[in-house]
Amino acid sequence: MKSRLFLKTSIASFMAITMAGAVQSQTINLRVLETTDIHMNLVDYDYYGDKQSNTVGLSRVASLITQARSEVKNSVLVDNGDLLQGTPLGDYMAKGRVLRFGEIHPAYKAMNLLNYDVGNIGNHEFNFGLDFLAKSLHGANFPYVSSNVYADDGDDNPDNDQPYFQPYIIKDKKLIDSEGNEQIVKVGYIGFTPPQIMNWDKDNLTGKVIAKDIVASAKKYVPEMKSKGADVVIAIPHSGMYNNPHKIGEEHASYHLAKVEGIDAILFGHSHRVFPGDKTIGAYEGVDNEKGTVFGIPATMPGFWGSHLGVIDLILEPNGEGWKVQDGTGSVRAIYRREGRDKLPLVEADERINEAVRHEHEGTLEYMRRKVGVTTSDINSFFALVQDDPSIQIVNNAQIWYAKNIVRGTSYDNMPILSAAAPFKAGGRGGADYFTDVPKGDIALKNVSDLYIYPNDLKVVQLTGAQVVEWLERSAGQFNQIDPGSSTKQALINSTYPTYNFDVLDGIEYKIDVTQPNRYDDKGGLIAANHRIKNVTYMGEPIDLKQDFLVVTNNYRAGGGGKFPSLDGSTVVIHAPDKNRDVVANYLLSQNTIDPKEDQNWSFSDTFGKAEVSFKTSPKARAVAPDSMKFVDVGEDGFAEFILN
Repeated sequence: MKSRLFLKTSIASFMAITMAGAVQSQTINLRVLETTDIHMNLVDYDYYGDKQSNTVGLSRVASLITQARSEVKNSVLVDNGDLLQGTPLGDYMAKGRVLRFGEIHPAYKAMNLLNYDVGNIGNHEFNFGLDFLAKSLHGANFPYVSSNVYADDGDDNPDNDQPYFQPYIIKDKKLIDSEGNEQIVKVGYIGFTPPQIMNWDKDNLTGKVIAKDIVASAKKYVPEMKSKGADVVIAIPHSGMYNNPHKIGEEHASYHLAKVEGIDAILFGHSHRVFPGDKTIGAYEGVDNEKGTVFGIPATMPGFWGSHLGVIDLILEPNGEGWKVQDGTGSVRAIYRREGRDKLPLVEADERINEAVRHEHEGTLEYMRRKVGVTTSDINSFFALVQDDPSIQIVNNAQIWYAKNIVRGTSYDNMPILSAAAPFKAGGRGGADYFTDVPKGDIALKNVSDLYIYPNDLKVVQLTGAQVVEWLERSAGQFNQIDPGSSTKQALINSTYPTYNFDVLDGIEYKIDVTQPNRYDDKGGLIAANHRIKNVTYMGEPIDLKQDFLVVTNNYRAGGGGKFPSLDGSTVVIHAPDKNRDVVANYLLSQNTIDPKEDQNWSFSDTFGKAEVSFKTSPKARAVAPDSMKFVDVGEDGFAEFILN
């Protein structure tokens, strides 16, 4: 009798162990898909070139989404922001057509067809103000999260601050495990936006919201998410990735976010790079560029304007009564590939998306084709990084014209006025087609948007001559240091320096000596005593370093964007009621016919020596290059290489 009882007990124990082992062997594969930095490129269309495009568009990414979903049983889809601004379609909905409460923004007419699970709010979502953002988000049939933006209650007590948006969400997701069984997994999503929104959109946000540190916000909310049962925590930072030591309030915090315990995947964006794949990020400690992980955490950043789809594949295993991430990988998928000078599509557009926004798209085209003036010669930015340039000249002329009017009769009436503008479209990370190119003849509103692509607000700062020179020193980070004693070919342009930070200041004359090292590092820190900026003059005389100047710029730069010395918002003396782009349009309307000839107020010092100095630009530049430049070849990246004689 005892032997039978022992046998039954042994069999029962064996079966229990076997069943437990079977449960433990079950896994769940979960695919997490990300779009980011769409910037209102909803359709595969280049509004500035007024033509169809193979290289942009949510409608192209939609085809990748459909394909990626078809390959797996379980998937979720996330957008990481910078959605509502960036193309004329975005401006049309905010300033031209004007979205009304109750209407669905075209971004959500498109995205609602794709069944997004959650969205994050990027910094450019604030460009048109909080009311417009609220009207827009109302049309989304999926929730939004943002954990580091709080309502400004004005009491200076951070302990009682209330989130302005939903900081995170935990959704019960029905997933199929490896045995074919349905399981409920609690998937948590937490969003972040750069704290710098308080500078970049100061006029829209001051007194209404405040923004806090990204990493601190994660450390506050991720444990809370885990305590509420989140099996998987997906972080969605609209923040780039750099391996600098962590600083409170930093813009690019994703690298340090990967060290926060409890985060299982990171879908990042903002800096318009591609990860895995980016060699700079891939070289950081703790980054696996093949597996797509950062400190072991699967991560992806899928480019910009709909160039890529981010894909993270997670493997989940049982964890008590719930689940946990056992492993994962990150990857990206492109909508096109480059073959020589051609950009060949890898997918066709999902016509459901194009059709959903056709009405607004056609309205944008009509809006953008309106004539605002005439130019007597071509306007392009092919050489904007190597010589004074007509595309920047027009913006600076317009800004000075505007400032002279608004200071008339004020205490600033007799102060000298300078203007700062940068080549927003000058290749760089935008590619070999990303240049301003306006043929002579009629200028339409689309051309104004081509000259000034951001909906910035015009600001005027007051600086001394010495501070103006330091502004130019920071701007000169656009260039690599040239060795005049070496005859080997040397690249002039620092490709990691954003062209929108290469400010040209009009109203003064100056030289740039690129044989000197940079005075500032890429974060705006002073690193050298030398000067690259030489022979600065105002009205034909050496600039008085103690004299006060008014400098016309935009809210991004005046508020600290780019980390320029003396530009942190405190030197702003005029908050203009108009946007820089509107100023350019009104200037063209007032002039009717313009000659966009540059005034040659800056150039390089004659210090190249025997160096062979090269730079890259659009292949179209070959047809209009001056004698001072020698064409070399068009590379595999599509850029044309020139030598400066």
